[in-house]
Amino acid sequence: MSPTKTQSSDRSESDRSEIEQLKKRISSLEEKLLRVSNIYRYETLQNLLKEGKWLEADKETVRLILAIAGQAEIENLRPSEIEHIDCSELQVIDRLWLTYSDNRFGFSLQVKMYQDVGGNEQTTIEQNTQLIEKWGDRLGWRQSGQWLKCSDLNYSEDAAKGSLPGLWWNSPYGSKMTNYFLARLMNCNL
Repeated sequence: MSPTKTQSSDRSESDRSEIEQLKKRISSLEEKLLRVSNIYRYETLQNLLKEGKWLEADKETVRLILAIAGQAEIENLRPSEIEHIDCSELQVIDRLWLTYSDNRFGFSLQVKMYQDVGGNEQTTIEQNTQLIEKWGDRLGWRQSGQWLKCSDLNYSEDAAKGSLPGLWWNSPYGSKMTNYFLARLMNCNL
């Protein structure tokens, strides 16, 4: 066999391998897009974040999560229902917050900060309130050992890193919902 045929054969095998890899990547992307059933549902959030309207974007984030969970009011959403919220939907919301805040705000930052103070899935199961308080202090959601009212959160560019979105965390179920949601975010690899 001449060297050119061997080289040609190797190149064509390499090309086939690259084509197969591209097909797999395309298939994976298509699958992810199918999981996000209605990409247009995020348009309002995206526009609010683009405009730097942090409070309005925070309210829209709550509305979106409730819609994804099939609830109209946060009071109707039980902590146990959190584990059924689609990860791909939470990832879209997180990516939008990260993108338009220059990586200052988003759920993934909040999870990282929770882990930085010692949190993990086990501490969410244990519902470790001391850890939640340390986390709240770090996010700027507490002052002088007390939780701030949502109306007192900072919605400016100067807000503490990771402090937004913040309204979602204000559930009538308190730290129980917080722990369930943190566990869901960790399970979704945020």
